[in-house]
Amino acid sequence: MDIVFEQVNFTFQPGSPFEQRVLYDINMTIKEGTYNALVGHTGSGKSTILQHLNALLKPTSGNVKIGERTITPETNNKNLKPIRKKVGIVFQFPESQLFEETVGKDIAFGPKNFGVSEEEALKLAKEYLALVGLDESYLDRSPFDLSGGQMRRVAIAGVLAMEPEVLVLDEPTAGLDPQGRREMMAIFEHLHKARHMTIVLVTHSMDDVADYADYVYVLEKGQLVKDGTPEKVFQNVEWLQNKQLSVPTAAAFAKRLENAGMVFEKLPLTASELADELVARGGQANDE
Repeated sequence: MDIVFEQVNFTFQPGSPFEQRVLYDINMTIKEGTYNALVGHTGSGKSTILQHLNALLKPTSGNVKIGERTITPETNNKNLKPIRKKVGIVFQFPESQLFEETVGKDIAFGPKNFGVSEEEALKLAKEYLALVGLDESYLDRSPFDLSGGQMRRVAIAGVLAMEPEVLVLDEPTAGLDPQGRREMMAIFEHLHKARHMTIVLVTHSMDDVADYADYVYVLEKGQLVKDGTPEKVFQNVEWLQNKQLSVPTAAAFAKRLENAGMVFEKLPLTASELADELVARGGQANDE
């Protein structure tokens, strides 16, 4: 299922004294089965775009095609529930949305809300609890007795239990320690590769973009100012710095090496790419 934005504009509270335009003529396509990243400063429009991905917001003008559904300013708010099942959103700090008395009930709530039987919902709860790295012993525990990282895993399992085709992640590793961040990103990578799930990631971590994303969208003040593969977007370090955006750690280090006289055909973006480049150059030096 593709999601296509066509000339999408969005204004909060149009016609009121609080009117504020947030999105300007957004054209973008989230292709089925891809891993996409949205980057940009706070206030660039990323969160507003996320809410258009499953029709939590409707465009002020233009349209958003979500699979076979087309969302326009005139779209009736009724009958949008199937979209919310196909496109699951994990908002920042999703653990704050936990509310049931047990982990099992919390994860099963979403599927039951979409008509799944209690027996099947519990089965899904067990499956997705395991997928996020927690065993069945957690099912009968209160989510509020868990650590912050465990609570986040439970909240994500609740979204996954609805078995969406598209998983939207708004800063999913915010506040986690480095080990927790790596484990969380590995879960999403598994879903993408093993289950061919479409991923849309909002992040300030350019290393995560370089390591995982197929395609990058750069937003600034509600406009899409650049898009392409990470290899394309991150090659122009000066442009990104002018936009006050960071680059992947490996690319920043390689740029310093370039400034010192080393020449790269293209900047390596990941630690492994940089290591391969340096090993190859070491071999060349030894040959000479």
